[in-house]
Order: sequence, then C-alpha cells, then structure tokens
Amino acid sequence: MKDFLPVNMDDMKKRGWSEADFVYVSGDAYVDHPSFGPAIITRVLENAGYKVAFLAQPDWRSDKDFLCFGRPRLGFFVSSGNIDSMVAHYTVAKKRRNSDAYSPGGKIGKRPDRAVNVYCKKIREIYGDIPIIIGGLEASLRRFAHYDYWDDRIHPSILISSSADLISYGMGEKQTVEIADRLANGENIRDMRDIKGTCYLCDVRETPYGGAECPSYENVVASKREYAVSVRIQQDEQDFFRGKKVKQKHGSLMLVQNEPMEPLTTEELDGIYALPFARTYHPMYEKDGGIPGIKEVEFSITHVRGCFGACNFCSLAFHQGRYITSRSKESIIKEAELLTSLPNFKGYIHDIGGPTANFRFPSCKGQEQRGLCKGKKCLAPKPCPNLIADESEYLDILRTVRNLPNVKKVFVRSGIRFDYMLEDKSEEFFRELVKYHVSGQLKVAPEHCSAAVLDKMGKPHIEAYIKFVKKYFELSKQAGKEQYVVPYLMSSHPGSTLSDAVELALFIKQQKLRPEQVQDFYPTPGTISTAMFYTELDPYTLEKVYVAKNPHEKAMQRALMRYFDPAVGELVEEALIKAHRTDLIGTSPKCLIRGNPKFRNNNNAKSPRSKNKKNSSVRGKGHEKKKKK
Repeated sequence: MKDFLPVNMDDMKKRGWSEADFVYVSGDAYVDHPSFGPAIITRVLENAGYKVAFLAQPDWRSDKDFLCFGRPRLGFFVSSGNIDSMVAHYTVAKKRRNSDAYSPGGKIGKRPDRAVNVYCKKIREIYGDIPIIIGGLEASLRRFAHYDYWDDRIHPSILISSSADLISYGMGEKQTVEIADRLANGENIRDMRDIKGTCYLCDVRETPYGGAECPSYENVVASKREYAVSVRIQQDEQDFFRGKKVKQKHGSLMLVQNEPMEPLTTEELDGIYALPFARTYHPMYEKDGGIPGIKEVEFSITHVRGCFGACNFCSLAFHQGRYITSRSKESIIKEAELLTSLPNFKGYIHDIGGPTANFRFPSCKGQEQRGLCKGKKCLAPKPCPNLIADESEYLDILRTVRNLPNVKKVFVRSGIRFDYMLEDKSEEFFRELVKYHVSGQLKVAPEHCSAAVLDKMGKPHIEAYIKFVKKYFELSKQAGKEQYVVPYLMSSHPGSTLSDAVELALFIKQQKLRPEQVQDFYPTPGTISTAMFYTELDPYTLEKVYVAKNPHEKAMQRALMRYFDPAVGELVEEALIKAHRTDLIGTSPKCLIRGNPKFRNNNNAKSPRSKNKKNSSVRGKGHEKKKKK
C-alpha cells in the first residue's frame, strides 16, 4: 500500500519533518483516491516537492486539532471536501440528513455547516495572518455574492465571510502549485493578484482596469433583477479561452476574479492520475466501518473532464468548465491494469466515465480558435449544426479494457448524454454499450417532458429521449438482453407549473414508468437554475419565470410523478382539480386516478385538503419490469 500523507505529529516525525510546508484542512474524512478532490490537490503539492499534512474533519469546537501539526511553514489550504457541506447535511426540504457518505461509518455531524467559513475563522484565531487559500466545490461556487437557499438570502463572497486570502476556483491544480511556489519564494500572498483561476480582494481604489463588472453586493441584495444580471455576467466569462476578469464591489472592497486557468493538457492529466494514490481511505477509519463514499468509485476510472452539456441546474459549467480535456488511452489502460492488481478487485470495473461519460473531445473545432459560444448551448434545445459527435475513441478504450486479463465486466455508470449518442453517425458505440457495458439498467436524465420546462433546464426536448429509448430496447432485443432504462426526473424546477407536472405524470404513465421516489429541484450556489428560483427571472432574457416555492404545491408536483401510489392519492386529486384536469379523475384508461366521483368533469370544484405531505428526496428507479411468464 502506498504511504498516506501525515495525519498527525507522529506521522510527521516518522518522515523526519520538524514542520509541514502546508496543512490541508478537509471537511471529508481522508480518502486518498483520485475521485476525491482533496486527494488530488495534496498529491499535486507533494509531487511539486512540498511537505503536506492532511487535517481531516477537525473538531471546530476547540483549538486542539488545528494545533496538532504546529504552524505550517507556508500556509493552509482549506476545503469542505468533495461536496458542499450544506448539501451534505440537508435535504431539499432543509431537513437534517441521517448519514454522510464522506464521514467514518457514514455518521453525520463530523463537519460543521458552512465548513470553509468555520475552519478559516478558527485558523485565523489561532495563527493570525498566516496565508489561507480556499478551494473545492463549496468555495468555488460561492466566489461571488450568491443566493443561499438555506438562509433564503444573498450572502457575500465566501472570500469575505471566511477571511481567507485567495480562492482557487475550478479544478485548481495549476494555480495551487503556482501559489505554493510563490509563497516558497517569499512573496506575500496579498500581492498575488495575477494568478489565473484565483479570486482576491482589494481596496476599490486599487481595482484593476478592464474586464467585466457585476452589479455590486449591495445592489444584488436590493434588486433581484440586478442579481439575475450578475449571474449572467459571471456565467458568460467562465470560458478559459475568451473569459475576462470579473469584478464585484462589496462595500469598500472589490472582489476580483482573474481569468480562468487553462485546462490541463492530456499529458498533464495523465501525470495527475499517475501520482501515488493509496486508492482507499486511511486505515484509522477501519474501526468505524470505513468511508461509504469510496464504494462507488474504488474501481472506477475518470477519463475526461469538463462538460459542454452545461445543464442550467448543474454547477459543473461554473466549477469544472465546459471545455473537454481527456486522458490518453495509454494512461487509462495503465490505471485499469493497476485496479486488477488490487486485493479487493473482483473482476468488475464500475465505470470509465466523467461528468459525461461519452464526451472525449471539444464539441466543435471552433473552440480552439474562439472558445465556447457565449450564451449558447451545444446540445439544447437542439444539437448545434457544428457539433462533432464521435464516440469511436471512447469505444476503443472500452473494448481494450474489457479484454484485459482478470476483467470480467466494464460498466458505464456515470452520465451518458443520449442526445449526443443519437448524433453519432455510427451505431457501434450504442450497440456495444447495450451489449457489454450495462448492468441491466441504464441511467439517463431526460429530467422532464414539458418543452417549456426543458428549455429552462437547458435540456433537449423529450422527443430525443423517446427516440433513444426506442433504439435502446431495439438493440437490447437484438443482443438477447432484457434491460431497462432508469430515467432521472425532476419536479418543481423553475418554469414547472402544476399543468407541466400533470403533463409529466401523463408521460410517466404512457412510458409505463414507476419512479419509487422523485427529486425536487435543489437550489445550490453557482447555477443558472438557482438564480431563476430566487429571482423568478431568466438571467438570459430577464423574462418572468414561474417558480413553485410553496411546500404544498411542491408536494403536489412530486405526488403527480407517483400518481399510481394510493398514499399520495389525495394530493394527486387536489393537484388535478387545481390544474383543471378533472378529466383525468375516473375509470377510463386515460385517467390517472379514480378519485371522488363528485369531482369528475367539474373544473370549479374546491380542492380537498391533503393529509399527505411526506417529502421524498431521492431520484427514481425507472421502467417497470415485465412479469416473466
């Protein structure tokens, strides 16, 4: 087993260190696997020659854990971990979760809410003006003034609320090493104002020239329209090729986001995944039952970064970027061979994927000359005429890995863009995906069926999904396999009215789906959809957007997606009456529920009060299996 980084003073002494150069503080338990952001950043720093200690889930209620390594020579890197601490702790209904996949034994409560802020303030209390660099998803997505769903108000940039010195936004490897090198050379962190992929604060009198300026923090607090405008500016400048500096005034301070850092090249990406990861959680967690979050990714391979799909409800475009960079085939094969040598390997590689598994290249040739198009999407509402859909290289990788010694099966479990698959002129990838790489059920994400809602989601219209499903079952039959599609569906996304929810229920019935549980839209920082939720405006048109915010209406939209469940019958009946669709209450084949006869064909009837307000927050399970004869 590869050595883990030091997690206490004894580990440091065994390495002969009197001090660490950097302490990396994480809200997650310590898992040294390349699917975990903190593991990548710490290994990158180590590879650059720095002594790095790992402080995992410190007790923020005392100073003890923050003192365990002593004062680092150069500074602290701070992250909430792989995911946002508030999302880790709370459901979309703002109820406390029962478990945390990134904590020992799945136990909740091992990190504070708003972990980055809490950790940084504790470090400031103890170490004064020591350099603090924040990164990871929580910091990256909160770099500007942002809507906070849990407080239901606008928060300032996390650089202000945390008292950190710099934000490293995006994936972070290049800027992390540059920051470390400049600190090691004696440069003051407050003078580091030219590093791409970082944000800093300065006096408004020192504001740099050029770039784009957002409405100020004070203005976005006062005006939802101004907030929508600010979000569009921020989203539009995230392309590394053409993106400009973005500035936002906070009182007497100016937040400056420097231009995005260039993505890693294929050679650089190969180098990252060749670093000496232990590929598991630290042994200190064995007594607690390990870290649940490793199970899904332990035998998975990341082959690509970036996603030009850029759905409006997804934070990937704002954090990881739309530009695609991929690893070489040789690097992927080498990692697959490494997996087969691990003691727990049973012959199954769970995924060769990424944000979108079947992307390997930029969506068109023009991106190399001008970057990705501002304000446009490559796949929605229809595929761009310049789109190049070619899955041949990805297919070649899958073929090679599945034929390696000791490999029984290679699955593709991360996101597949079915609309992109349909644009590929060759059916080879589709055929072999169905034949070799599906574990009985393929998960895809149509999300909704209403064109109006899908447009607000930045998703293709439902005709693409219907065409895909038809082909999927046809190819499954040809391969002699009984396989199913598990469609992810979302309720209450901005733009979804009760009538749209009824349309979705009818689609679910027509497709013979039985989603066991469904997902409400979750307004997380850094997405266009969250801006719509808060402002009830489309940031790109400034037109009004309908938003279901009332918990009871959201419950009705959820219930319609499970119209077949007697437990939600009263809610479904109430929703159909409110939507003036009592024609769907009755005994005919087109009806969704039987319901109360007095409400049939009576659009003016009063709604019954529902007693069922139970919230489900897990996405659904797909097609009903046919009974075997």
